[in-house]
Amino acid sequence: MHRRSVPAKDQITAPWPGWLAEEVKTTFQGLGINEPWLHQVQAADLIHAGKHTIISTGTASGKSLAYLMPSIDALFRTKDTAANDASAQASVLYICPTKALAADQLSSVEALKVPGVRAAAYDGDTDQGTRAWVRQHGNFVFTNPDMLHRGILPNHPAWSRFFKRLKYVVIDEAHSYRGVFGAHVANLMRRLRRICAHYGNHPVFIGASATSSDPEESFGRLIGAEVSAVTRDFSASGELVIGLWEPPLSERTGENGAPLRRTAIAESASILTDLMADHVRTIVFIKSRRGAETIATLTRKHLENFAPELSVRLAAYRSGYLPRERREVERKLRSGELLGVTSTSALELGIDISGLDAVVVAGWPGTRASFFQQIGRAGRSGQDALALFVAAEDPLDTYLVSHPEAIFDLGVEATVFDPQNKYVLSGHLCAAAQENPLRPEELEIFGPHTEALLESLVQRGYLRRRPAGWFWTHPQHAAGMFSIRADGGGPVDIIDAETGALLGTMDSPQSHYQAHPGAIYVHQGASYHVEELDEQNHVVIVTRVNPDYYTTARDLTTVAIEAQERTSTHRELEIYFGDVIVTTQVVSYQRKSIASNEVLSEEPLDLEARDLHTKSVWFTLTEQRLLRAGLTVDQFPGALHAAEHAMIGLLPLVATSDRWDIGGVSTALHMDTGHPTIFVYDAEPGGAGFAERGFEKFSTWVRATRDAIEACECRSGCPSCVQSPKCGNRNNPLDKAGAVLLLSAVLEDVQPRHHF
Repeated sequence: MHRRSVPAKDQITAPWPGWLAEEVKTTFQGLGINEPWLHQVQAADLIHAGKHTIISTGTASGKSLAYLMPSIDALFRTKDTAANDASAQASVLYICPTKALAADQLSSVEALKVPGVRAAAYDGDTDQGTRAWVRQHGNFVFTNPDMLHRGILPNHPAWSRFFKRLKYVVIDEAHSYRGVFGAHVANLMRRLRRICAHYGNHPVFIGASATSSDPEESFGRLIGAEVSAVTRDFSASGELVIGLWEPPLSERTGENGAPLRRTAIAESASILTDLMADHVRTIVFIKSRRGAETIATLTRKHLENFAPELSVRLAAYRSGYLPRERREVERKLRSGELLGVTSTSALELGIDISGLDAVVVAGWPGTRASFFQQIGRAGRSGQDALALFVAAEDPLDTYLVSHPEAIFDLGVEATVFDPQNKYVLSGHLCAAAQENPLRPEELEIFGPHTEALLESLVQRGYLRRRPAGWFWTHPQHAAGMFSIRADGGGPVDIIDAETGALLGTMDSPQSHYQAHPGAIYVHQGASYHVEELDEQNHVVIVTRVNPDYYTTARDLTTVAIEAQERTSTHRELEIYFGDVIVTTQVVSYQRKSIASNEVLSEEPLDLEARDLHTKSVWFTLTEQRLLRAGLTVDQFPGALHAAEHAMIGLLPLVATSDRWDIGGVSTALHMDTGHPTIFVYDAEPGGAGFAERGFEKFSTWVRATRDAIEACECRSGCPSCVQSPKCGNRNNPLDKAGAVLLLSAVLEDVQPRHHF
């Protein structure tokens, strides 16, 4: 157990900006804000001066007020301006990654009741009648990237009134736009800037981010323009006590006889039970939907034994719930009706849940940015608070509880995304061409590869080249042909066979793993058996069951090299970064006992293989080098496999990824390299930037991986070091000692003068 305390700090305030209308200032003072914090005024002044600005300060540091001051002031001052005078009018567009956060911020703005402010949401939950009103009359519109992509920009003529007046664009939780999603949003911002320019307008972009490594650089890359950053936090806060806890080894063993720790799920359920019993308002974060449901179910069972009146004051919260379910949980959490909630990252972002006293983080959330965001959910009202990190059986979790300095003494990771990803950019160029034909002088906004991609799109029949520019040639909406959240054809609907009710949704790439025939799907604590996966119609049919087992899918994966982009040679070690094709097929699933994790049976599946064109980092060592390192030939497969698993687990130490953003393959003799090879690739078409970050930080990554394996107290390998929950080969073969020898050889061959 490691304990760290973040001391309380006093506030530093500043006078209200002189440009702020007196009525607006009075409104904010009516909320109990006598004077704003200094960083709020610094940011508001930059925004008011017309500079693109990123506010990157701590959780609960009042970033909202920093952008509300100039936004509300602009709307208030133009309230009496003639409706037909577009140049004197103002409007504001607020964009955030989740509907929950948008709804929360909308409620805050509506509560101000400032004359001239007509705030409204425009998202998937907005009915058609309200949408028409928002387009014509709304001047503070709250939306998300998905609706901007599919609903607003493709129909910009209907929004012309709004775009002509658009003064500020607020991008909340800007650090969450990473990987392929970040690349999509970056291109979406370029499309937005282009449409605004079409209407003779150039709005100021405002970013809000609690945690970002280089906010000025990353936000500038997101919007495609130079920005100013406000990063010093002058807010007040209570003491936050942070504990790092690794569950003890249990008497249970895994498939290969390796000892198993008590799971982070079981440990977190026990902790949540104790906290709720003491009436401590608590939120538990975990990455998986199933984990959030399971912790809630276990905690409820514990409470029913000695405090049944508390068991009803607990709920799960995750994406995939229907809007009314999410809103009800949010309402009860704010009112205090709920004492505990278990959540995926859906509640990580800035939705205001004041009054929480404790946060439990069950398993590393993927990045230090997310970790600090999550633990910042407690103590938002200024009171002292508690945060506990419960390590899961994962190499990175093991490393971090043993190396707390990697959490507290390093800066947060760089926000990694590549707007030039050709798989991402191609779709946005098509969407932009449909919104308005692309003119040659506009191409610069989309980057240096734009013209080559446009010619490719012309050859493939998507666009037509004319002297005036590039035109969309198809009757269907270009934006409707691709999703900015996930590849693979959009979401699938989960339908209850008995009632016909829509239970929830799931991204298509998840369906082969979580919604294959025979899978157990969990929703609000209830279990369902998947009867049918209809990929053509994007539907999964399920029936209610009460099983004593859960299911996990198995796959087979191969990697073929397409092109090398970057290389680095060190003695007998070759390190590469480039394009690969990953072929994956889910071939079977295992039924595992809920009580013991024992494998009850394995059932075959007949699902089509899927090809993924992506980016990878890979390295090779000669057989002779491995032999000199102390390995025998029969150890090669197990050592490579174990090292690959651990490297996948430790990559988030240097990149804003988590284990499920990346994949890997190892082989003692790869057909393209002719040598023992390990690949670690981005699990998204075109790459997400994570593998390239691994290439750039290779020695740091490998050293942390080796240290994590060595530090694990198991004898021959366990889920905390070299076993993987997503291994398609049932974690066989694995050689823990061999992995340490292999990675040590890699580190010996990396020349000291090379700093990756």
